[in-house]
Amino acid sequence: MELPLAALPARLWRGMVDLVAPSLCLGCGAGVGEPASLCLACWSALQHLDEPVCDALGTPFAYDQGEGALSAAALSDPPLWDRSRAAVIFDETSGRLVHALKYQDRQEAGLLMARMMARAGRRLLAEADVILPVPLHRFRLWQRRFNQSAFLAQQLSRISATPWRHDVLIRVRRTRAQVGLDQAERRSNVKGAFQLRPEGLAAVSGKCVLLVDDVRTTGATAEACTQALKKAGAARVSLLSFALVPAPAKPHI
Repeated sequence: MELPLAALPARLWRGMVDLVAPSLCLGCGAGVGEPASLCLACWSALQHLDEPVCDALGTPFAYDQGEGALSAAALSDPPLWDRSRAAVIFDETSGRLVHALKYQDRQEAGLLMARMMARAGRRLLAEADVILPVPLHRFRLWQRRFNQSAFLAQQLSRISATPWRHDVLIRVRRTRAQVGLDQAERRSNVKGAFQLRPEGLAAVSGKCVLLVDDVRTTGATAEACTQALKKAGAARVSLLSFALVPAPAKPHI
């Protein structure tokens, strides 16, 4: 097949870039054919969360239990949000991607994470009216200079053509880092930490909101955000994360 003439400049530029700065696996650093990607070994090492899953918690089922099926955990302790999905289980391989985006500002990791999240959360994206990231407190944002959840929300908006807003949900109280806290400690830590700006109420009132975060551990942060959103009149709140920590007792992330 002949290459269209219009595509030649882009291909030539891509070839020059690859020659100067070859694409490397985001997991192990091995050479790969495409930027913002993983090698076959690292991709295969990821624990993908494909259907069937619990509609509320996004945890995997051993077999298909039907549309909207809920796990025993979701029935015994229902989350405040309505639906959730995650792309992968949090482990050593997925953790490298999370840390590359969160602590090293490597946006190419976020591009890959967003693509995977869009696939896992395609049904949530299809029904969402607006995408909101889990916000950082202004002092934490100043320290990090970067909100990884906002970057993921922006990329998901670009992929799905669903609008996103970074100025609606805000963190009004500075909290301890959640790393190392158990579920009860995390819930106490983020209680009342989130509010909506008055000018942002119209963006969520009566709407289906998709809340985006990089990792869901105990769900305490997502519950605090959901509580604020539903108090403001959101009709439904769904949660989309890149990685899910399975049954954490004393999480260290």
